[in-house]
Amino acid sequence: MKTKAERGSSLLTPAQQRWLHEGAASLLVAYSGGLDSALLLHELAAARARAPRLRLRAIHIHHGLSPHAAAWVTHCQQQCETLGVALKVVAVTVDGREQGIEGAARAARYAAFAAHLQPGERLVTAQHLDDQCETLLLALRRGSGPAGLAAMPELKALGEGQHWRPLLAVSRTDIEARARQLGLRWIEDESNADTRFDRNFLRHRALPPLTARWPHFAAACARTAALCAEQEALLDELLAPALAAAQRPDGSLLIAPLTGASVEKRHALLRRWLAGQGLPMPSRDALIRLWQEVACSREDASPRLTLAGGDVRRYQGALYWQPTRPPLHVQQLDWPDLQHPLRLPAGIGQLMLDPAGQRLRAPRVGERVQVRFGVSGHLHVVGRCGGRALKKLWQEYGVPPWRRPRMPVLFYNEVAMLVPGLFITRDALVNGGDEAIGISWCGGA
Repeated sequence: MKTKAERGSSLLTPAQQRWLHEGAASLLVAYSGGLDSALLLHELAAARARAPRLRLRAIHIHHGLSPHAAAWVTHCQQQCETLGVALKVVAVTVDGREQGIEGAARAARYAAFAAHLQPGERLVTAQHLDDQCETLLLALRRGSGPAGLAAMPELKALGEGQHWRPLLAVSRTDIEARARQLGLRWIEDESNADTRFDRNFLRHRALPPLTARWPHFAAACARTAALCAEQEALLDELLAPALAAAQRPDGSLLIAPLTGASVEKRHALLRRWLAGQGLPMPSRDALIRLWQEVACSREDASPRLTLAGGDVRRYQGALYWQPTRPPLHVQQLDWPDLQHPLRLPAGIGQLMLDPAGQRLRAPRVGERVQVRFGVSGHLHVVGRCGGRALKKLWQEYGVPPWRRPRMPVLFYNEVAMLVPGLFITRDALVNGGDEAIGISWCGGA
């Protein structure tokens, strides 16, 4: 029996083709110029010809790692022009010192995808059946549990949109046969032959003899991944109430509800909490260290465990994960025109006028508006008797020590008015002929 590729049929499933035809989809195709993405882009461009409401554009990530990278950009631009698909080329910097070239390139690539994905848009990538098999084997090498072995889902959330992998059930052999049948042109990345990289080693050295002995090995691995994904989905459903009860609105996780749980349940909850922070699945050893060294450390300690580009910390009976951020030194920022948002340093957002924000009086004539960090002193907070040291107020409002230097304090001249999101001072109250304004902090510490 001939394959779909040999028959000249689309490699997209009937359900996928029906969704493309019947809906008003908006797709962003990750287009490297290689075989897999070349065929994917061609298939979607053909689908667009049959579905006029389908919106299609492509994105090419220029890693700059190959001497041929500029030529690849030119190739992708030419192919997209031929297909009538708008192409966005994004240059990224890859630093492989911490997670290796493979991991760093992937992280830079997906950060660029997320940054350019528009609300409601689907990122479409060309991972296929053989990629799924390789991903599962790499997870086995790392000693991953069911969540890691679940490998890649066909559809998942990404930023404000979604990430779609429509070719996961299609083999590399079928993709190449279809591309040759269509006469497509694609680039060959010389790094794909370098078996120093784990995925290439599997592709060129490990999988060929396994497939020769068991021709359906890749499909069996995909079934294993699907079964693991089902088990994880069931656990997600069963553990959702316990996780919701332990997790606070700021994303921190209360320790007490986990103390009496079995090790297995505690690890499952910790994994789901960390996944909710956007972290990759931690190892079992990392979970053991997290519990023993952070959650169960002595009360007067300030424990910290570095994990996935950030730190897990404990404060007031809860666990927090914070990404590693540059230090924010004591500084003052002028805000001369409140009609324009004030961008805060180190990526912590911006302050802006907002009718629904915290209410305080507008600055009077001659008052200079500033935002300061790392301040100290006594403040008279609305609703409190007497003044309190700012250090005590941080404690009362549950602001962890590592967030305090990143908390903006709004001043009129030398008088503190407001800590966004927490409180206003008595000096900020609206009196008599004062104009009232609202201020919001978009972002976070």
